Amino acid sequence: MKQLLDKLTSRGSASLDDTELLTLLLGEGGEQAAARRLAERLLEYYDGALARLGRDPLPRLRMVEGMGQRRAARIAAAAELGRRILQAQAAETTTLVTSDDVIRLFRPELEQLDHEECWAVYLSSSNRIIERQRISQGGVQGTVVDHRLIVKRALELLATQLILVHNHPSGSAEASEPDRMLTARIAQAAALFDIRLLDHIIVARAGSFSFRSTGLL
Repeated sequence: MKQLLDKLTSRGSASLDDTELLTLLLGEGGEQAAARRLAERLLEYYDGALARLGRDPLPRLRMVEGMGQRRAARIAAAAELGRRILQAQAAETTTLVTSDDVIRLFRPELEQLDHEECWAVYLSSSNRIIERQRISQGGVQGTVVDHRLIVKRALELLATQLILVHNHPSGSAEASEPDRMLTARIAQAAALFDIRLLDHIIVARAGSFSFRSTGLL
C-alpha cells in the first residue's frame, strides 16, 4: 500500500485511477495485491460504472467475492461522503444562470431518491436565489403539485421568477404528459402576477430534461 500512498501524497488523489482508489479503500495492512484483485473484481461486477457502485446498498456490495461487511461499509461510507460533499457545494450556489446550474444544484439531492419530489426555486430579477422549497413528495409514479401554492409563495417572497424541478425515480428523464400539463398550468398562473416560469427541469439517473432547452417553455 505504501506505493499507492506515496503516489497520492506526491501527485494528489486525482492521479490515481479507479482501481487504485478502490484498492486504498479496500486494503487492510500491507495486502495491496489482494486489495487490488478485489478492486478489479468490484469494477468488473459493476462494468466500471462507479455511479452504480455508489448507489447499491450493503447487501448488494457484499455479493462480490471477497467483500466482507467491513469493506462494503467503507465503500458505502465513501460514496455517501461524496454525495454530501456535492450537496454542500451545491448549497453554496447563490445565483442560477443556466439549466446546468440548476441540475448541478439538485442532482446530488434528487438523483438517488426512490420516490418523486418536486421543488420550486424562487428567484429575483437578477437570478439570485431567494428560496428553494420542496413543494410536494410522492411515490414512484408521481406526486401531486398545487400550482396555487407555488404562485402564492412567490408572491410572499416578492419573487419575479421561478424554476420548477422534480425527479423521475424510474431513471428516464423524458417529460410525461402530466409534466407538460403541470408546466403549462404553472406558467399561466404565474404570468397573471407578472412572475415568469424560467424552466421546468427533470432530473433522473439516465440524464436530465429542460423544458426551456427543448423549446417547450
